Amino acid sequence: MIQNPILPGFHPDPSICRVGDDYYIATSSFEWFPGVPIHHSKDLVHWQLLTHALDETRLLDMRGVPSSGGVWAPALSYHEGLFYLSYTVVHQHEAATKDTPNFLTTAPTIEGPWSDPIHINSSGFDPSLFHAEDGRKYWLNMVWDHRPERHPFHGIALQELDMGTGKLLGKSEIIFKGSKIQLTEGPHLYQRNGYYYLLTAEGGTEYDHAVSLARSRNLLGPYEVHPQNPVLTSSGRPDLPLQKSGHGSLVETQQGEWYMPHLCGRPLPGTHRCNLGRETAIQKIEWREDDWLYLATEGNAPADAVPAPDLEAHPWPELPGRLPFDSAHYVTPRLPSKKVIRESDSLRLIGAESLESNFEQAMLARRLTHHQATATTCLRFKPDSFQQMAGIAAYYNTYLFHYLYLSHDESLGRCLQIHFCDDGTSSFPLGATPVSVPGGPLHLRATFEFSDLQFSWSTDGEVFEKIGPVLDASILSDDHGNHWGFTGTFVALACQDLTGAKKAAEFDFLEIKTS
Repeated sequence: MIQNPILPGFHPDPSICRVGDDYYIATSSFEWFPGVPIHHSKDLVHWQLLTHALDETRLLDMRGVPSSGGVWAPALSYHEGLFYLSYTVVHQHEAATKDTPNFLTTAPTIEGPWSDPIHINSSGFDPSLFHAEDGRKYWLNMVWDHRPERHPFHGIALQELDMGTGKLLGKSEIIFKGSKIQLTEGPHLYQRNGYYYLLTAEGGTEYDHAVSLARSRNLLGPYEVHPQNPVLTSSGRPDLPLQKSGHGSLVETQQGEWYMPHLCGRPLPGTHRCNLGRETAIQKIEWREDDWLYLATEGNAPADAVPAPDLEAHPWPELPGRLPFDSAHYVTPRLPSKKVIRESDSLRLIGAESLESNFEQAMLARRLTHHQATATTCLRFKPDSFQQMAGIAAYYNTYLFHYLYLSHDESLGRCLQIHFCDDGTSSFPLGATPVSVPGGPLHLRATFEFSDLQFSWSTDGEVFEKIGPVLDASILSDDHGNHWGFTGTFVALACQDLTGAKKAAEFDFLEIKTS
């Protein structure tokens, strides 16, 4: 059996691609760099992070993008010896209008090198590339309509793309306005048995999310909606372990079996908050005599375990809790900062801007993948100003985080303080009396127990002392606050120097143990 989710933690909007015996899934990365993590499998059961496609600033410039801007819904495909990746870099998304430049890059292998991106259009987000059987290529994306009294999700647009020039040809055509569910986005087009099948995400990427399917004999439509649409959803089923199910893509195995990776979320017990973010699950599907796609199980609800395909098992080595700092599992916000110096067994962070900054932070972070986890680090830092800080954070974005940091107080000397940011409003649970600590290396720990987060510290790494109150880990989710959020909780190591003197902090390791 395949146990869902197959990609736990913040891995939304999966786009799957098979090349021979290899399966690849690209997922959204938003403001985190490098962009577009690509996971690899040979059996659809076991997955490992292989690479990031957008790992250079020539491929991705996100300096100044807002939280949950950046890379939305990449689409990965392969045709005649070349990988294609289309993606949006969202520059702003909370206003009536949206700034959504769409790009295309190609590579001879999944690990690159990826070509300099070509700007294709900016009319909306979630682009994908359709390789038609006649050799022509077509660009799809949803179109955003900012006009008053219009539905903002205007429909799915299609236009031929000339790969020789990188230019769109002819006129953009709206081929699908969506089903009655609405909020139509995430288009993927497939050709099979004389039909064009348009798979879309609908219902919004929250608890009414869904995968919808329509088909037509003609590329430009009209497209008829599946008679039992949506083909996948968790809407109205609070009993299901996988919520928010939607935004899928399709793959056929070597033996002719079909599967659909899709987005999902796992709420914390007793809440509607998914602090691990939107994750990737997979469902087995089948084509029936009416030439429509259905889940292999009855109905359209996602299963938390599905039959594995008829493929030889191919497990990967299990990830250790303590990963070297040069591991691909670590990311930075917005850009590859020169103030983050990584070696395999050490990390040096040169104090930069605050955790609320959309520009240069000195931060290195890993996704939280389990509701129960303990994250521990060892810090070496000698601050001489209250504006110099370094420590460990449970970090969602610039509006939502819990931060235990080492700093300096004129009366106490070295001290620990906690910064709690809730929807952009800061508070400091220790008040005006931070905890005085001795010199030398300091171990800092963040313990997640479902919705509870407890910080602690130690001088020897053996005996830890709790610091501050139990904090609410559930706020670190898409579902909390007034700002749009689409990412997930990270365990982050960070250093700030708001004096501008660039005081550096050193970290010996970051270890995350899960249960």
